[in-house]
Amino acid sequence: MTDGMVLRPSDGRRIEGSGMIVKIGAEKSQHWSVFETQVMPGFDVGAHLHQGAEELFYIVEGELDLLAFEPQKRTPDNWRGWKSRDGAGVVRAGPGFIMFVPTKCPHAFFNPGTTPVRMIFLVSPPGHERYQQRMGELISRGGPPDAQAVAKLRAEFDIEQLTPLIPGRAPG
Repeated sequence: MTDGMVLRPSDGRRIEGSGMIVKIGAEKSQHWSVFETQVMPGFDVGAHLHQGAEELFYIVEGELDLLAFEPQKRTPDNWRGWKSRDGAGVVRAGPGFIMFVPTKCPHAFFNPGTTPVRMIFLVSPPGHERYQQRMGELISRGGPPDAQAVAKLRAEFDIEQLTPLIPGRAPG
């Protein structure tokens, strides 16, 4: 029999440059990884999709613009104007909102506010922490991240980027 875990708020491994804390990763779970993250003001993850991963996002504090649908028409620049096949648009979501993303579903989030947003993020299969580590290295170099380097990294980790990633800014 294997024992479980009880984690304190301060438990986990911080991933420099990403705003993420790995709470449970591939070394502990065979099924998913769990992160606590801060989404900085202005951060736009960019619309993207995964062929083999499912994700779940839970907003703890703050507000995000959320997208989780195939749009009527994909445009390469601003996903926040996309409309679903039934006419629904992006949702402004606050504490308690959950976004579930099945495989192959375009999705994105953006912090339109002036303060960081706290979010819990689950991804299956596990191991997404390796991607976050390398993305944190790209983002922490300062200035806009190298689009080709981001595209190469995302392709390596089953992420098809549909619109650009835009790094956030520290509040102040």
